[in-house]
Amino acid sequence: MRKPVEFYSEGVKLDADLFLPDGLKAGEVRAGVVLCHGYTGVKDLYLPDNAAALNEAGYAVLTFDYKGWGKSEGSRSRLAPFSRMADVLAAVTYLGIQPEVDKEQIGIYGTSYGCATVVYAAAIDERIKCTVGVVGMGHGGRWMRSVRRPDEWFDLLDRSEADREQRVVTGESEFVAREEVLLPDRQSATLAAAARAGNPNAVGKIPLEFIDETLQFHPEWVVDKIAPRPLLLISAGNDRLVPPEDCQILFDKALEPKKLVTVPGYGHYEVYVKPAFDAVMDETVAWFTQYMPPRP
Repeated sequence: MRKPVEFYSEGVKLDADLFLPDGLKAGEVRAGVVLCHGYTGVKDLYLPDNAAALNEAGYAVLTFDYKGWGKSEGSRSRLAPFSRMADVLAAVTYLGIQPEVDKEQIGIYGTSYGCATVVYAAAIDERIKCTVGVVGMGHGGRWMRSVRRPDEWFDLLDRSEADREQRVVTGESEFVAREEVLLPDRQSATLAAAARAGNPNAVGKIPLEFIDETLQFHPEWVVDKIAPRPLLLISAGNDRLVPPEDCQILFDKALEPKKLVTVPGYGHYEVYVKPAFDAVMDETVAWFTQYMPPRP
C-alpha cells in the first residue's frame, strides 16, 4: 500500500510516500526503512522498485524528496549535502511515529550520492540501526577529481571560486546543465536520460554551489562512527561515474560489522534495473533481515 504523506525538515515541508507491506494486521508493527535517492534523483524515480522489494520482505518503507526537489518546498534544485542529511534524519523521525512502525528498528538505504548521505547520517544518529549504501563515494573532492582530466578539474575549481564570490555578493548561484557538474560516462548519460524522460519532476539544471558543497563532504571521515551498528556497501564493478575504488576506501575506513559487495560487470545506472537490481536487493534484504528483522 502506497500512501502520500508529508513531514517537515528544518521547518520546510517535504513530499513523501509511505509504503506498507501487504497483510499488515491492525496493531501490528514492522521495522522500517528510509530510502534516499542521490544527485538529481526524485522519489518517484527508481525508489518505488526498492520499496516494493522491501515491502515484500515485510518492511515498512518511506521515500521522500529533499528540500527543493519534486513537490517538496524549499529553494529549488539545491544539492546541499548537509541539508539533505537533516532531511534524512527528519524522515527517520517521521517513519518512527507511524503506528505501523517500530521506532526502535529503523534503517536507511541510500543510492549514489544518497549512499554518501546515509553513511554520514548514520554516523551521527544512533537511532539508525542498520545502513545500506549503494554505488556511493566516500570523499567528495577525490570523487569529483577522479572522473576528470587535469584541465577539466582545474576549470571546475575556477568556476566554483567564481560562483562562490558571486553568491556572497548577490545571493545567487549560476544554474548549469547537470552534466557539466556530474560529468557522466556515456553509458550513464544514456541510461539516466531514458529514465528521466518520463518523469515530470526530473531536473536538468543545478546550481554551481553544489561543487563547493561536495568538495567539503567526506563521509569517510565519519564512517567509523557507525560501528557497532552494521553497514553494507554495494558497488558496481564497471561503474565509471563513481569508481568502485572510492567505495572500497569508504569500506576500508569503516569498522565491523561491515560488508562490501561488488556486482561485477555493471555500470552505475544498471543497478536500478534487472538483473543487477535483483542482486543489489537480494544483498540488501539479507543484510536488513540479519541485523534488523522486519517483525519484532
